[in-house]
Amino acid sequence: MTTTSERVSETLMREASQRVAQSVFDGSRLRVVLLVDVYEGAQQQFLEAYEQLCNQVASVPGHVSDQLCQSIENPSQWLITSEWESAPPFLTWVNSEDHVRMVEPLHSCVRDTRSLRFHVVRETGGPAAAAEPGARGLQASPRIGDGLVRHALTFTVKPGSEDAVAEILAGYASPESRVDDTTQLCRTSLFMHGNRVVRAIEVRGDLLAALRHVAKQPEVRAVEEAINPYLEQDRDLDDPEAARLFFTRAALPAVHHVTSGQDSAKAVRQALYYPAREGRGMRLAELLARQDAAASDDPRTPLLRSTIFQRDDVVVRLVDVREGFDNVAMLGLSGPDQAKELAELLDAEALDADSKGPRDGAAAHLDVPRMDLVTDRRASDA
Repeated sequence: MTTTSERVSETLMREASQRVAQSVFDGSRLRVVLLVDVYEGAQQQFLEAYEQLCNQVASVPGHVSDQLCQSIENPSQWLITSEWESAPPFLTWVNSEDHVRMVEPLHSCVRDTRSLRFHVVRETGGPAAAAEPGARGLQASPRIGDGLVRHALTFTVKPGSEDAVAEILAGYASPESRVDDTTQLCRTSLFMHGNRVVRAIEVRGDLLAALRHVAKQPEVRAVEEAINPYLEQDRDLDDPEAARLFFTRAALPAVHHVTSGQDSAKAVRQALYYPAREGRGMRLAELLARQDAAASDDPRTPLLRSTIFQRDDVVVRLVDVREGFDNVAMLGLSGPDQAKELAELLDAEALDADSKGPRDGAAAHLDVPRMDLVTDRRASDA
């Protein structure tokens, strides 16, 4: 589990590129808001489950405090807020199997939940409020995004089934992209490396609404049913709890996004898979974030956009680059020390398995596997 001493890069926190639209690595305190809809009559059961969970969370590194609130208008509506020293320790915990087990007692009494995560930008009151934002662990300035929310899912299929799965995933009809007046599915990019599948999506509007909308589309449902026999982890989409657990474990959150601001009309989309050493996935993602922030600040950069996704020891770097540029793994590397750090964070055994032979660890960054593009679809009106 990531320790608080490892949680942020001082350089990235103080000198982050102005083009960084999203990042969990700037050292800001994190406020998590969980909206909960409890079944009628289950309020006491929910309270008891929360108190048990609260006692466990208190010992998680990076956790500061939490509050439980009940609506004064509707007793079924509850609000849980928690504060964390920064985003990385929270994400490390919330994406862990420990978290899956901790929250299991809540499922029988909760109808629906919605989780929101915010960096603290400003606060009022108390003597600390007079200090500079950086000294108080606050986000120094607001980020300017592009109106898109980015998310990914990843899962593995049974070895030997890769070609069949790729054919299924490439051949389906695109679902309706418009969710409602404010939400639209703009782009879906699907990659494979070996037996690992990564599906990255870009949504304008409400990510959760888009995910639920897509899951209900008959075209998507047919594809999900078709690949079920090939999955390494069994799932039953007709069982809401089993489906929820599968997609919880498959979630691959975006932890950093940067854009160079250059014209991207002719961008080529690529994805690279970085298997991290055990417990080093967040640190590896942070290094790549620094790397891409530096590359985006270079006016000669071929990098147009980059999004880094990370969960546990799986790190995926999705990049849009100018046509004709292939050496994506070298972007932003400032010298041999940074290359060595990258090599030390990578799982050398996994990379050797990909390359079918041992290699010099110091040069491992040169051979980070590029994922195979299966399909890249954009909404016509996005």
